Amino acid sequence: MSVLTPQHAGYDAEQVTATVERRRELLDRALRAIRERTFFSAFPESPSPRVYGDNAADAGRQAFETLLHRRFELGQPATAAWVATERSPWGPDLGVAYPVPDVDALLAAQTAAVPAWRAAGPVARAALCVEMLVRINAASFELANAVMHTSGQAFVMAFQAGGPHAQDRALEAVAYAYEEQARYPAEAVWEKPQGKRAPIRMAKTFTVVPRGIDLVIGCNTFPTWNSYPGLFAGLATGNAVLVKPHPRAVLPLAITVRIVREVLAEHGFDPNLVCLAAEPRQDQGGGRLAAELALRPEVGIVDYTGSTSFGDWLEANARQARVFTEKAGVNPVLLDSTDDYRGMLSNLAFSLVLYSGQMCTTPQNLFVPREGIDTDAGHVSVEQLGKDLGTAVDGVLGEDAKAAELLGAVVNDDVLARLEAAPGLGSVVVPSRPVQAPAYPDARIRTPTVVGVEAGDEQVYGSECFGPVAFLVTTDSTAQSVQLVRRTVGGRGAITASVYSTDPAVLDAVRDAALDVGVALSENLTEGVYVNQSAAFSDFHATGANAAANASLTDGHFVAGRFTVVQSRRHLPAEPPASPSAGA
Repeated sequence: MSVLTPQHAGYDAEQVTATVERRRELLDRALRAIRERTFFSAFPESPSPRVYGDNAADAGRQAFETLLHRRFELGQPATAAWVATERSPWGPDLGVAYPVPDVDALLAAQTAAVPAWRAAGPVARAALCVEMLVRINAASFELANAVMHTSGQAFVMAFQAGGPHAQDRALEAVAYAYEEQARYPAEAVWEKPQGKRAPIRMAKTFTVVPRGIDLVIGCNTFPTWNSYPGLFAGLATGNAVLVKPHPRAVLPLAITVRIVREVLAEHGFDPNLVCLAAEPRQDQGGGRLAAELALRPEVGIVDYTGSTSFGDWLEANARQARVFTEKAGVNPVLLDSTDDYRGMLSNLAFSLVLYSGQMCTTPQNLFVPREGIDTDAGHVSVEQLGKDLGTAVDGVLGEDAKAAELLGAVVNDDVLARLEAAPGLGSVVVPSRPVQAPAYPDARIRTPTVVGVEAGDEQVYGSECFGPVAFLVTTDSTAQSVQLVRRTVGGRGAITASVYSTDPAVLDAVRDAALDVGVALSENLTEGVYVNQSAAFSDFHATGANAAANASLTDGHFVAGRFTVVQSRRHLPAEPPASPSAGA
């Protein structure tokens, strides 16, 4: 922590010290977890009243409803206009209006807030970030409703993925950020021996200096989970953060920014260190703010999740900034053989069903050899595999009320258009159907479809078809399946890959392919863990080693480029010779 006085530092040092003492234990637990990578979760994922309290769910829903059809006041400066952009995929219009910034004035205010935050030092910043996350966790039910009604996730998933899971990822990022900064001492005395002469002595200081403003560009499907790692890594390393939400998913990040600003203000920091930048949707005349902000010289970091085209543009054009992107990919499943056919089908079906495949980790391409696969239920042909997978999907979904809780709602028109066009891409193996949610008659809910194609149809399955669409790709052999995994992931990227095989040689071949193309691999998943799930503090999300993402959530690389270390040095007088000891 800085030794500056409160008056000079621009913050309440006494309050900051108290927070450091209060949150140091949780920070230390997180630091231990990133080194061990065993199970750790700081924030309980169950929305049970036993965990969060008997009234937490009702209070969170009421807090959410109170926000609707009014302005979301944040108290930040430089607001040029207000805009309402969100309609729930479940049906209702949210009607929340958010501040559209005067960019020049807002960036100037954020830049002015950085020096005090930089002076506070790594320990103080990390502890305050932990405090922010604890308070965000207390608002998990409010956030769950906001995530549900902007992303289309069903409530339980919105609570878990949008709440505790996102908070755990954020805490993981804070731990990595602190550990990277802690590598460097704040001060050192340097002595160089000079033989018979007195040594040269210098006092040196080493200060972590942030890169500037971290522009966090949010996505529609996972507004908190995908934004929190960059937001908190940027903040913990001393940067100001400007949150630019997706126009259809502003509310979860607005709630987050509100809480973060409250914590900053309570500790004497300028809350404008973290601001929100909303804009109209494209059909309202917007859609250009992220590109404008990304090229500003004040922006030193960009965190982005979304389409490949804009991610590529950011990497090519935001040259003044460190750009971290997660883009599109073609997640493969290689089917060779299994000793648990029913478990394999159930696991695959759930992975395809969950949130209607609207996850960057959902399997897309299921590669199966033409002669079929050997299983504990006997040899299974490609045709039979398709039928059995459809039965498994129906078994996972059940009646409409249950199905809606797993599928969620289709997030936007583009996803629905891809689903409707999918039957024309091959032969329909598993058809899609509409589902009616009892509580939300206007929600657009669809079951996933699986389309059969041949290995030669790479123009169909070789690029991402985001949403509830998967391809059953018939290959000439398992060896060709491995080749196609290499080629598609190597060319287009992937976040996840999985394999089902009882043959050690096949497993070795797929492991080698996964290492060569830099994709995380899951082997023979048949029970309660699914390929499209990842656990904070243990699983790395993406690798940064293929075209789907240029960074991993989270590791040392994800945080190290967010700051530099600037030194200052001065001569010290030579130490006087030691006086003779008594009695000499």
